[in-house]
Amino acid sequence: MSLGGLARVDGSARFSFGTSTAALTSVSGPIEVRLATENPSQATFDVSIRPLSSIPGIESKSLASMIRLALLPSLILTTNPRSLVQIVVQALAPSYDTSSKWDSGLVAAMINASTMALLNAGSIPMRGVVCAVAVARVGNALLVDPSPEEMAKVDGSGSGCFAFMFGHSVGRTPNEPDFTCVWSNWRGNNGRDEDVIAARDLAKGSARQVLEAIKASVGEGFKATQDEENQQLGAS
Repeated sequence: MSLGGLARVDGSARFSFGTSTAALTSVSGPIEVRLATENPSQATFDVSIRPLSSIPGIESKSLASMIRLALLPSLILTTNPRSLVQIVVQALAPSYDTSSKWDSGLVAAMINASTMALLNAGSIPMRGVVCAVAVARVGNALLVDPSPEEMAKVDGSGSGCFAFMFGHSVGRTPNEPDFTCVWSNWRGNNGRDEDVIAARDLAKGSARQVLEAIKASVGEGFKATQDEENQQLGAS
């Protein structure tokens, strides 16, 4: 994972699980919004997906809508009405799920890259941090972040992506969890509830590891920015 790097945007980030899934995301906003999409009570939130090759189609627009729903609970849009918050996600790896244009691992990388880009921008108030991981059932085992070789063995038995929002909400008691599952897309032929629950519980712990890694990366990025500013002040 890495922060920044893109010009003419308010924030950007790159996130990958190994070399098989990777995404680059930019955040712009609050910026001027078109009159047709202006909202008088809150900022308009828009997500666009760009595949590795070809132009965005119906599946890209559908995925953009799903990622928007996953990120929406973490944003406080009422502080910037009549403006636009725009996220653009670029896939940096091909999908290896033959049953869908977008495999779960790539979707998880896109969500995590979007979260990091929002943190990098710092211009949109947030009530939590959304982290996502992919889970697949291979044989009798549930695997987190399955590889392309493991995904080839799924054969419809079950796979999906789970996104969790972590944050200490106002009024939360010490015994209440500091997370909530904000989105999932589990797909499987058996459709058993126990499989979904087990996959979600496994994903929860792994998503928390992603959260800790994001915290460390954001902290390092902030420290590097402070050091650079201090060096510029010293040179002047």
